[in-house]
Amino acid sequence: MQEIRKMPIGVQDFEKLILGGYVYVDKTKFVYQLAQGNCYFLSRPRRFGKSLLLSTLKQYFLGNKDVFKGLAIEKLENENPTSFDKVAWAKHPVIYIDLNSEKYDSLDSLKKALNRSLEPLENEYNLKPGNETLSGRFIKIIQAANNKTGRQAVVLVDEYDKPLLQTIDKPELFDDYRATLKAFYGVLKSEDANLRFSMLTGVTKFSQVSVWSDLNNLNDITMDNRYCGICGITEKELKEKFAEEIKVLAEKNDLSENECFLTLKQKYDGYHFSKKAEEVYNPFSLLNTFDKLEFNDYWFQTGTPTFLVQEIKRNNYDLRKLIDGVDVDSQRLTEYSVGGNNPIPILVQSGYLSIKGYDSRFDTYHLELPNEEVKYGFLNFLSPDFIGIKSFSFDSDFDIRKFVKDIESCNVDAFMTRLQSIIASLPYPTDAKNQTVEMLEYNFQVAVYLTFTLMGQFTQCEVHSIKGRADAIVETQDAIYIFEFKTNDSAENALAQIDELCYAEKYNSSNKKIVKIGAEFNTQERKLVEWMRK
Repeated sequence: MQEIRKMPIGVQDFEKLILGGYVYVDKTKFVYQLAQGNCYFLSRPRRFGKSLLLSTLKQYFLGNKDVFKGLAIEKLENENPTSFDKVAWAKHPVIYIDLNSEKYDSLDSLKKALNRSLEPLENEYNLKPGNETLSGRFIKIIQAANNKTGRQAVVLVDEYDKPLLQTIDKPELFDDYRATLKAFYGVLKSEDANLRFSMLTGVTKFSQVSVWSDLNNLNDITMDNRYCGICGITEKELKEKFAEEIKVLAEKNDLSENECFLTLKQKYDGYHFSKKAEEVYNPFSLLNTFDKLEFNDYWFQTGTPTFLVQEIKRNNYDLRKLIDGVDVDSQRLTEYSVGGNNPIPILVQSGYLSIKGYDSRFDTYHLELPNEEVKYGFLNFLSPDFIGIKSFSFDSDFDIRKFVKDIESCNVDAFMTRLQSIIASLPYPTDAKNQTVEMLEYNFQVAVYLTFTLMGQFTQCEVHSIKGRADAIVETQDAIYIFEFKTNDSAENALAQIDELCYAEKYNSSNKKIVKIGAEFNTQERKLVEWMRK
């Protein structure tokens, strides 16, 4: 078996990556393109390569041309330098602000993080901060860098929003951090004359932070079609750069190369960052897959922010829309407002929803879960909060694989009994307004919806909303199961509806056994009271 090349998992320093002989997908044409301008913001999900991009920009503006040998930018820069005086590989002082490593759990946490970036620069330029504010110190560093070197400074801010994301549920800290960052980021506008280039990256565009209202020269390229491939790996890059790795991965997993490619696409592709952009693969998951030669949920395992669940619950957002897809207008897509009633922007920007279509007539986007890794990982993550069980662990009766095995063995009673256990575990509403028939019915529908959707990891499963179509259809090697659930109505009537509305008709030519199951959910007893099959 061919030896796998070094995958840069966790390597965020561009110079280390190049000198260390790691695989690199050349993104330097974007660096050259950015360098034509001045002040940018880019939002991308975590683990998508934002830090590596900033590190690449750092090496470029430091004039470290040796690390760019053989890359796209070498020829571009030599033929047409981006510096104002047209000097190739012009050296600029670089101010790098890294907010990624601190745990923001106290009032002085943000100050400590900013100090770690500012103090070494103050020492370098012989500055004494005294009692000045953080923003005042930042101004002096930018001015001193320009005065000492004779060239305007470059400011790169990595994960500008991490202090805010970690304190969304802590209003006192959030407000304090917001005020600090408002003044700190405002420096990028007031010191424009001393800045050659600046760029902020993060996950979220917070509408309340004045960097978006006061810093009106900021160019947000998050949804700019020209930069859709700046982070992540396109299909072309995958096929051209990782052809050998795909061969080895296919052999290791007993797949053809085409089957291997399709599996990679289903699990890790599907991100669109503008209305007409090509799809992008999750780079962290791809690199881990090639390194370990196993398909797994690598990106999702790095952690999902708990505040996302809280936002969905706080807004009473219908999970079925996340599964089936949701349409939003462009104005409600880009900016996230803490405490608002629209969780969609944060779900898009953090990578849990992605653009799947655009309607130019109405200026609306169609959003869906991007791929199987995110779909099943996220729904598993949400299930404890919306179904009421702690986990779908294999040693529990709630394990999805046990549902699949029940249905594959045509053990309908065992399947429905297991489903009954999930219904019985639904959280009991503590407030009177949520104890309505409609709310109980909604909770039941979401529980059924989640269960059948998660089964889709292991069998062909089609789930519809409980309106006018079969509630769920599961297809195994030998049979097709059609489920219809009624609320406060008989299982017999549920079965009758399957026949009356001809749900089975499209499957008559499949030569598979068709099993029809009707069931009743009773809101007063809060359980499935009966089910029938034929």
